Amino acid sequence: MDNKNQAGVQDVLAKIENFSDKHRSVGKQLHTLITTTAPQLQPRLWYGMPGYALRDDGPVVLFFREDKYISFGLTENTNLSELGSPEDGLVEAAWYLSQLDTDAEAKIADIVRKVVV
Repeated sequence: MDNKNQAGVQDVLAKIENFSDKHRSVGKQLHTLITTTAPQLQPRLWYGMPGYALRDDGPVVLFFREDKYISFGLTENTNLSELGSPEDGLVEAAWYLSQLDTDAEAKIADIVRKVVV
């Protein structure tokens, strides 16, 4: 892992450590799930929240943040073709969660696999 990527990982982990007690463990689980499912992703802060890009210098393709719930979302830089086409109507691109049970983990892992090519 190069220094830039290591710095990005550390920034993301530090951000997650600052989540509330209620969401910190979910943030850690989500980070682990994303990086395990798609190890090629490069973690970094994006608008102050954990983001994941396909390359060090590439745009962020997915992110999550802490609000009332944890929101997990995709950016327009994601390969949305596996989820639908924005030209044909709405495409699911963001989800709220308060916990990561096995069903939620499976759904998020499936989304990450589909959109990260």
